[in-house]
Order: sequence, then C-alpha cells, then structure tokens
Amino acid sequence: MKTGDVFSLAFRTIRANRLRTGITVAIIAFGIMALIGIVTAIKAMNQKFSESFSTMGANGFTIRFKERNIRIGGNNSELKVSKRNNRKEKTSSLGRPITVDEAELFVQQYQFPAHIGISLFAARDAIVNNEQKKTSPNILVFGGDENYIALNGYEFFNGRNFSRQEVQSGSNVVILGYDVANKLFKDRLTKAVNSIVRVNGLPYRVIGVLASRGSSFGISRDNLILTGYKNIRRNFSSNVSATIGVMTDDINQVEEAMGEAEGVFRSIRKLSTTEDSNFVLDRNDSIAEKAMNILGSLTTAVIVIGMITLIGAAIGLMNIMLVSVTERTKEVGLIKAIGGKSKTVRHQFLTEAILISILGAIFGIVLGIFVGNLFSMVLSTGFVVPWKWVAYGIVICTSVGLLAGLYPALKAGKLNPIEALRYE
Repeated sequence: MKTGDVFSLAFRTIRANRLRTGITVAIIAFGIMALIGIVTAIKAMNQKFSESFSTMGANGFTIRFKERNIRIGGNNSELKVSKRNNRKEKTSSLGRPITVDEAELFVQQYQFPAHIGISLFAARDAIVNNEQKKTSPNILVFGGDENYIALNGYEFFNGRNFSRQEVQSGSNVVILGYDVANKLFKDRLTKAVNSIVRVNGLPYRVIGVLASRGSSFGISRDNLILTGYKNIRRNFSSNVSATIGVMTDDINQVEEAMGEAEGVFRSIRKLSTTEDSNFVLDRNDSIAEKAMNILGSLTTAVIVIGMITLIGAAIGLMNIMLVSVTERTKEVGLIKAIGGKSKTVRHQFLTEAILISILGAIFGIVLGIFVGNLFSMVLSTGFVVPWKWVAYGIVICTSVGLLAGLYPALKAGKLNPIEALRYE
C-alpha cells in the first residue's frame, strides 16, 4: 500500500468516527488553547511593560531612600526593584528619607556630565477644581524642577515648563496632566493655560498641559498634576523623601555615572566605609526588566501546567486508539489477507493518531491566540501572535500523537490475519 493510500484511508477512518475524533481533538485543543492563550497574554503584558517604561529612558537612574515595590495581580505577587548590585538591605538602614537639602547638595557636588532633577511625591488623593468643575479625590500630585519633564519622558500638549525662578521661589504654578485638564476644561484645553485652578483649595496658575500618555494595566498615567518641589514643601507634607533623577547622554555611561553618584551621595549622607548605603540606586530600565523576569517565571509555570494537560490528552488518545484497534480487528485482518504488511497497518494507525493531534493543535492555536488577544485588547496593545509557541504547539502535538499512537499501532501490526478475520 502506497503512502498516499495510507493517508487516504486514515482520513476516511477519522471522518467515519466523527464523535470519537471530535472528543479527542477537543481534549488536545483545550490543552493547547490554555498554553497558547496564556503565553499570548503574557507576551501582551511584556509588550505593555516595554511601552510603559520606554518613555523613562534606559540611559537614566534614580536615587531613592528605599526599595520600590511593584505589585502585579494582588498582594501575593510582588516585584522588588533593588540596588544595582542586588544587595539585601536591612529595613532599618533604609529608614531615613532623603531630604531636599541633601538632594540639592548632590546637584551641586555631582560633576559627572548628566542632567539631574529633584522630585517629591505629595499626594494621591488631591482634588482639583476651577469655577465650573471639580475632579474626584484621586489626583496624584508631584513636585519637580525644570528638568523633571525631560527626565520622565513627558511632552507638552500646550503651554510651557517651569522656570528655575518659579521652582526656587515655590511659586503657585502648576502643569496639568491630560486627564485632569480634560475633566476641567473639556474641549477648551488650549484655554487652560494661564487659568486659575485650586488644588485642595489653594489657588494655582496653570502654565502647561501635558500630552496624553495613555494608561498602563487600566491605570491612567495622565491623572496627575506637577508643581515645583519647593512649593510641595510649603503647601504639602514636608516629611516626604526626595527622589533624585539622573540621565546621561550615553547609555554606556550609566554604570560609571551610578558608581560616581553612589560615592558622592554616601559622602553627603555621612556614611563610613564600613556602613551599608542607606539609599537605593535604580536603573530606569530595571523595573521593566524585573517585571519581565516575573512574567518569565509565570510562563514556565504555564508551560508545566500545559504539558500536564497534554499528557492527559495523550493518555486519552492512546485509549481511543486502543479501542479503535479492537473495533477494527476484522479490518486489519482483511488488509493483511489481501497482502498488506504489518508495517502498513502500523503506519495507518500512527497516521490517524498524528492527524488527530495536529487537528487538535490547529484548533487550539487559533482559539489560544483569540483568547490571548482579548487580554491584549484590554491592555490596548497591538495584535500579538507568539509564533515561536505556535511552532512549538504543532511539534508538541505531533509528538503527542506519535507517542500515543505507537503502542496501538504496534498492537495492530502484530495481529494474526486469520484470527483477526474470525474476530466477532
């Protein structure tokens, strides 16, 4: 029997047993769908992380007084972005905030060619209003200097940046995030500049509106306002820690710049050579890197779960093929009686098993990509296709079909033709 005949017979057998084939294909398809779907969703999350942090600049870093925690998916999954040498700091050693005076002294003493900015976080529940409208009490308030906009990758929709004089004098001037401006001024965003708004009851003159940066994981990045850091000290809490941002001209200079920054700031903090640093240096791209490492671990867990599912599918396929051997004993006997060889019978049963697995793979891959991209739509990322895992899925399912059909094929090939023809 020729190879084409083997394939033809295998297809006819599969079509003749639609219910049995459909159940087996569904088992394999759901296993592959879970694997491909979650991998697609994780790839979409990776893409979103890259987009979210790309604006921060890979050639920059920050100096802060404690580790920054990013929570993903609840309280149990936590990402800690720590010092560049990954040393574990004691909680007590990171307990003294960075004062504005220390930050300003760093700006004066740091001689490495770089752009330096000072910022303060003031509130996350501020209310901003003008004469007509008022925001919800969920506005983030940041204080910065004239370098804050450039260091954090913002662009202007309208208006201008802070002047150095406005920052140093603590003037009541403010730059509105796009969502805040849209809430207060709607279609009149161009008229927001030079208007007066109130932040928690205090009057501020609007000097600019930031361009929209969209949202990350459903959280808006435009629901904020910016003012000078010395204004924050005067009008908000004075106990918040300052953050120092540094951006070099060349990404290859970042490590050198971080080393010099650590030495300068240790001197400012009056630390001896035997004391651990009571501050943390974060590379801007380390947050995304650490987050992607967590997603990589999640991918590994998904692969393990998916493989367990496929093992169950392989066992189910093997049982169905064994039942098929029993049901088709007379057919096998007839093939052998007219000159068919054991090799041909084995090939037929193996081909059926592999075809069923590949059908399951195709349906599972299509469903998996569709389900995964539903998540990418929520994150507002582009259409994602994990081509590598599509290829892996086909290879894995082919292997599953081969292994699951091997024993039934060998059993069918060993049947005695005379006994098989007499089988009832």
